[in-house]
Amino acid sequence: MDAVKYYDKIYSFKDYEQEASKIARIIGERLQSEGRHLLDVACGTGKHIEYLKEEFDVEGLDISREMLDIARVRNPNVTFHQADMIDFDLGKKYDVITCLFSAIGYAKTHELAGNAIASMSRHLVAGGLLIIEPWFPPDVWHAGTVHAMLIDEPDLKIARVNTSFVKGRISYFDLHHLIGTPEGTTYRVEHHELGLFTIEEMKLMFTDADLSVTYDTEGITGRGLYVGEKTS
Repeated sequence: MDAVKYYDKIYSFKDYEQEASKIARIIGERLQSEGRHLLDVACGTGKHIEYLKEEFDVEGLDISREMLDIARVRNPNVTFHQADMIDFDLGKKYDVITCLFSAIGYAKTHELAGNAIASMSRHLVAGGLLIIEPWFPPDVWHAGTVHAMLIDEPDLKIARVNTSFVKGRISYFDLHHLIGTPEGTTYRVEHHELGLFTIEEMKLMFTDADLSVTYDTEGITGRGLYVGEKTS
């Protein structure tokens, strides 16, 4: 089974339009630069971009070629870059950079996350904004929990069960998928590892990257939100 093929089905519960609207409002309130150029880092299948492009000159970046293939079909007039958020160099700067849906957690160590934030900061104009939706901090992440979800459509059934544990400052979880289509039934496990960073650690990564930072505990989905302004 091609996991990317069903990604948007599995995450159909997310209200990307509302999330993008909240991001646009934050930008309108906070942006000090005069341009409208926005880069969405770890853009996935381009669902946020689908709505952000209505107000901004948007580009996307992701490490996954398969995700970008879907994003390009969804947003045919948008430029996309295949690169690693930890050390990318696009040779240009943006007024706003977003990194949403906790993607920063995949830079799973303090060093890697710091490098990713520094890479994004280098791509900002003076007065530009870096907006990051974080993964859970260590005091909030609950290891050992079990979750399940079901996609029930006439020609597609997906049952997903995820289990998790923690070791040190990294959260580990396995997503078990049972997929049924008219062609048959398949099973796949996805393994994920995301770093657990405290709020103070994240703030320090921003300041180390020449960004003044504020933290909103609620954010756009309840996971919190960091907004950094490029100071130089």
